[in-house]
Amino acid sequence: MSLRQLLLRLSGYLGASGPPHRQWWCARSLDSISSVGSWRGRSSRTPAHWNQVVSEAEKIVGYPASFMSLRCLLSDELSNIAMQVRKLVGTQHPLLSTASQRSLAEITELIHTALLVHRGIVNLSELQSSDGPLKDMQFGNKIAILSGDFLLANACNGLALLQNTKVSELLASALMDLVQGVYRENSASAKALLQRQEDHCRFQDNQGYIEHSITDDIGVSTWKEQTFLSHCALLAKSCQAAMELAKHDAEVQDMAFQYGKHMAMSHKINSDLQPFIKDKASDSKTFNLNSAPVVLHQEFLGRDVWIKQIREAQEKGRLNYTKLRETIKAGKGVTSAIDLCRYHGNKALEALESFPPSEARSALENIVFAVTRFS
Repeated sequence: MSLRQLLLRLSGYLGASGPPHRQWWCARSLDSISSVGSWRGRSSRTPAHWNQVVSEAEKIVGYPASFMSLRCLLSDELSNIAMQVRKLVGTQHPLLSTASQRSLAEITELIHTALLVHRGIVNLSELQSSDGPLKDMQFGNKIAILSGDFLLANACNGLALLQNTKVSELLASALMDLVQGVYRENSASAKALLQRQEDHCRFQDNQGYIEHSITDDIGVSTWKEQTFLSHCALLAKSCQAAMELAKHDAEVQDMAFQYGKHMAMSHKINSDLQPFIKDKASDSKTFNLNSAPVVLHQEFLGRDVWIKQIREAQEKGRLNYTKLRETIKAGKGVTSAIDLCRYHGNKALEALESFPPSEARSALENIVFAVTRFS
């Protein structure tokens, strides 16, 4: 089961557990995020490993694998079940609410998968002979476009069947955010490519001879804004939509939004940190030069010093990622990224504190603990 589906299904159970407790939180400064992350991660009751956390959470929602797949979309049996469930529309039968929560999770995953498929489209103008025949790459692009459109069409159809205008608006705005985030990333990449062409600056990575982008000249606030659009908006607004389907008020919906936003941000930073905290077996691999640790490292040093380190890490026209990784690890970027990950994890936990204790809430908390624990 994907992380998004699991979180949304758990949110459905959370929303059904009764009205939330009203609890107000004072804002914490960024200076305290490291210590806050430490005490919240010390629970001896919580599983330490990601797979264990996910396995226990799946037991609550009742199924271990993704319910929605291409096979499911084409299944006559599922179509018949869906037709029978639609007969309950307009009634107060609890099965309808359960089906709606499940459908929302599947719709969210469809949108996410569709965007991943569309982002896999190859720029044919940058093809090299080792990539394969042009005809095959063109065919692959067509399949990617049609497949992504098919998934998005089914997501839109599922949203219509929920018959909830606000939920439709929330998911539509999340899709808009995703597209805007990808557009910003592509615009920055195109700008960087043009600059490299003007400077006649070429890089090679350890996987082959390609043009390699230098990090964008952005601060942490801009990076977080872009990351929200491309990685957090869908989960945040889907969690909010889950509370709307459960007929909770605006304050509860905002708490769910905050949980989804900060959980997704924490998960993204955790993913960015992996090349810097894993064992040495991965030292030869590349990493994203626009990831959280690198952006923070650059902000501490300043743009000029960072560009100098990039140049010093080149060897015979190739960018030595092992050397550059050690340079970044020697600075403050990695530890600051860990602190930032814990900060967002704790903001997610704060949002959950407003809800009454339950298995669903504990599972959601454990998921946060799993992505904010680094030792």
